[in-house]
Amino acid sequence: MSRIGKKPVLLEKGVEVEISDQAVVVKGPKGEIKRPLHPKIRLKKEDGKILVEKVDESKEADGLQGLYRVLLNNMVIGVTKGFEKALELVGVGYKVELKGKELVFDVGYSHLVNVPLPEGIEAKVDKNRITLTGRDKEALGRFAAELRAIRPPDSYKGKGIRYANEQLRLKAGKAGKGSR
Repeated sequence: MSRIGKKPVLLEKGVEVEISDQAVVVKGPKGEIKRPLHPKIRLKKEDGKILVEKVDESKEADGLQGLYRVLLNNMVIGVTKGFEKALELVGVGYKVELKGKELVFDVGYSHLVNVPLPEGIEAKVDKNRITLTGRDKEALGRFAAELRAIRPPDSYKGKGIRYANEQLRLKAGKAGKGSR
């Protein structure tokens, strides 16, 4: 029994939802997002709310009900307010630049790493901080993870690309010469 799945998704002003058997489309001030629907899930629209219903009483349908309710809520938030994710570059000489629709990283490799921005995601660079914004939370998180994977944080010095709110636990390293 999914407690999250039973909660209705409240539609804000300016948000339109089109429901078909195979997909749902959410349109708002920041654009539109389309997502296919699982056959075990049904959506019902009632006066400013959307209810997520399951077709049968299986355990899989129970999990999908909660999942699709959260996905639908993220779609509504995305087309109204949008989402934001921040990354930081930590390390001497590490730099990032925004050239047109491409991020150019200089993170200690023998070459520069060019990463094109996906459609629907915008970036803002301020010194060694990258702020990504977009309407699709899933695509934004995936792109931020791809950027972090270019140079993940080192476990000894903490150098690399990390999320702005990420807490790292640094290892101690060697004990030193005098300890025999």
